[in-house]
Amino acid sequence: MPGALSQALIDACQRGAGSPALQGEQMLISFAQLASAAQALATRLRDAGLAADEPVQVAVSNLPQDIVALLGVWLAGGVVVAVHRSTPPALAAALQQRTGARWGIDLSSPDIGADALQRLAAEPPPPRPLLVGAALIIFTSGSTGVPKGVVIGHDAFLGKINQIDRLLRLGADDRTLLVLNLSFAFGLWVALLTLLRGGTLVMAPKFEPASFLQTLADQRITRVGMVPTMMRVVFADPSHRPAVDRVVQQGSLRQIWLGGEALGLSLAQTIRQTFAGTDLVDIYGLTETATCDFFAFAADFAAHPGCIGRPSPQVRFRIVDAAGHPVVAGAVGELQIRSPYLMAGYLDAPELTAASHQDGWFKTGDLGCERGDQVVELMGRQKEVISRGGNKVTPVEIEQALCAHADVAAAMAVGVADALLGERIHVLIVARAGASIDLGAIGRHLEPRLERFKQPDSYYQADALPLGRTGKADRGQFKALIAAGDLQPLPR
Repeated sequence: MPGALSQALIDACQRGAGSPALQGEQMLISFAQLASAAQALATRLRDAGLAADEPVQVAVSNLPQDIVALLGVWLAGGVVVAVHRSTPPALAAALQQRTGARWGIDLSSPDIGADALQRLAAEPPPPRPLLVGAALIIFTSGSTGVPKGVVIGHDAFLGKINQIDRLLRLGADDRTLLVLNLSFAFGLWVALLTLLRGGTLVMAPKFEPASFLQTLADQRITRVGMVPTMMRVVFADPSHRPAVDRVVQQGSLRQIWLGGEALGLSLAQTIRQTFAGTDLVDIYGLTETATCDFFAFAADFAAHPGCIGRPSPQVRFRIVDAAGHPVVAGAVGELQIRSPYLMAGYLDAPELTAASHQDGWFKTGDLGCERGDQVVELMGRQKEVISRGGNKVTPVEIEQALCAHADVAAAMAVGVADALLGERIHVLIVARAGASIDLGAIGRHLEPRLERFKQPDSYYQADALPLGRTGKADRGQFKALIAAGDLQPLPR
């Protein structure tokens, strides 16, 4: 049976009927066409024997027909596993093994009626109670180096989207530009909220600053969701200033939503000064919480610069010490979240699911403190996660891929602050005895194993990994050596 999210989308399609729903390169799809194409795809899936709550791997790259594929899977009663078309084949195959998806869908053809159903496995995976009522399995980087499959239910995601809209208030006259990846929760809620409220989703397959600014103006975009790195790229090149001025003078852009990584005080001030007539909304959330747990609007920014703002409706938070006891106001501790919209759990990982909660609260792994009445400021991360251009990367995942190379004995990865991307990935390699490091060969080795945003930016070589006081390999020591200039990157 279709879930709550798909039923809400069909209701929106009935209300919108002939109005434009999806716009992309040389394609415009009305709400009625979206519903019709999705229902046709759902019929094909049901005829193929898709079981209720069965995962389906869906290829996405911000094409209008990708939304058709998502809705078609949901109408057929399946669970969407969105995988970007640029994902290395070996990694896409590994995700298929993880989910057991029997079917894959790729509607890359402009003809959205083409049957792009591909059989990936002979038998369906065994029923999983965790997937009952699920809408999505979203893979995020795991602390062990193995991506975790976050299971999000129809009711949870639709409920969170409705709460988001209580603050953002979209309408049928909105034209939202999607430059965020549909395989991530941020891009998904931006797309779905726009459609649920009858607006038009203008889809860009990739972010490129010149075409991005031109689209904002030419398409009279009213809302856009971005990661801060995208804005840093826009402001880094003075040649973009005339195009920025054109967007500002046009006055169509009502809101800029920023999330996925720390915004930073300087960038926030630059955006607010440049786009003076546009509301800047800083948003904090995690895939596991169905995103958007805190919103920082202009008033809170003025009173508490740099804070992530206040919790969204129905979201509660607490800040606790290492023992799980709430800290006094103003003290630093781990930020934990409770709401009706939390994930159902991690796919096939009940131990990880249990470990991610404490007394019913989700452990974000972020350090924070309360600065005022429900206003929170982040103070760092407990987890060793690198945020490169808004994409979350765990060092272990990179290290494991490097150590799979025959010439690498050990590897260490860290994030180093960068003015453009927030952080860049720096790696230290220890060669096996008698081997030499060929960066060209290393790059070719990593290409099919890691997505592009996980590829290292700088390489270093040493005889051993740096050790901390306990005698264990220490990433902090590696970062200190880089900062002091005691290590020089290998030429590329």
